Amino acid sequence: MTNEDAKVIPVRVALRCRPLVPKEINEGCQSCLTFVPNEPQVIVGTEKAFTYDYVFDPTSEQEEVFSTAISPLLNGIFKGYHATVLAYGQTGSGKTYSMGGTYTSAQENDPSVGVIPRVIRRIFEEKEKRADSEFCLTVSYLEIYNEDILDLLSSSKDKPAISIREDPKEGIKIVGLTERQVVSAPEMVGCLELGNSVRTVGSTAMNAASSRSHAIFTITLEQRRGSDKVDSVVSKLHLVDLAGSERQKKTKAEGDRLKEGISINRGLLCLGNVISALGDESKKNTFVPYRDSKLTRLLQDSLGGNSHTLMIACVSPADSNMEETINTLRYADRARKIKNKPIVNVDPRAAEMNRLKQQ
Repeated sequence: MTNEDAKVIPVRVALRCRPLVPKEINEGCQSCLTFVPNEPQVIVGTEKAFTYDYVFDPTSEQEEVFSTAISPLLNGIFKGYHATVLAYGQTGSGKTYSMGGTYTSAQENDPSVGVIPRVIRRIFEEKEKRADSEFCLTVSYLEIYNEDILDLLSSSKDKPAISIREDPKEGIKIVGLTERQVVSAPEMVGCLELGNSVRTVGSTAMNAASSRSHAIFTITLEQRRGSDKVDSVVSKLHLVDLAGSERQKKTKAEGDRLKEGISINRGLLCLGNVISALGDESKKNTFVPYRDSKLTRLLQDSLGGNSHTLMIACVSPADSNMEETINTLRYADRARKIKNKPIVNVDPRAAEMNRLKQQ
């Protein structure tokens, strides 16, 4: 392990604020956020200021968010680093919009498409440029609904049980998850559309099509480089659209919707506990509760592990949501203190062969 490999990189945080929506304007809401020009800083109300790695105000377009915050991660993917993009925020703050969680191929050149379709396009453009390498791309798509992992790409009626295993060499593995090999961008978009069409969505008072589950779209990129194609590097990109944190009095949820809300909030609470345990300098070497929920278990490498991670914190500017907005801002602020140790993921067999050759 060289010194360069083991360098520590903090989790990067991008704050994204959406414009006021018609419902909020009709209710006479004012914006409670002030953006500091040319500084990645936002001021809530009159006194509280928060600083992040990137701040996108309501006028920012999807392209700007992608080119500023996401592009650097994609360059790392081709070098063999894992990466994760995580969208967090309250219900109706624009997570699924930012991630592109409702994308269909009909929107191909629409400037409002989110991160995932842009990532897909970019990966295939880069792949074309690198003619000297062989590429193998696979995708998987899962959702965590009421603490169960559901495979969104599975075609069979009786869905197999999915379990999480930890492999000492490869980290977290999900046993029983469908992985589809894809060769073209339209084919990968097809997998995304298929998954989106079966994702659990319900209506609440705050959002007509509220995501009721955490969804993780994973692209695995295996590249074989060199003349004899032995030098193999495998990197994974996790694109995570979390379900929104919500207050029951605002969503007016009852019955199943309420149960889902409780389960969503429990998952997000566990995520918050992990972020707090990792980010707090004074609690060095404390126990990190990854196993408290399926969500934190799957994101174990992304938070404090082997990955370049970007968290997109989505907020609503309306003063009626001020309490939730401050919670999101604090959550994102803690996430910036997490240190990750990304390494290049070389195929162990290839590394062993190189070592023997050198001997």
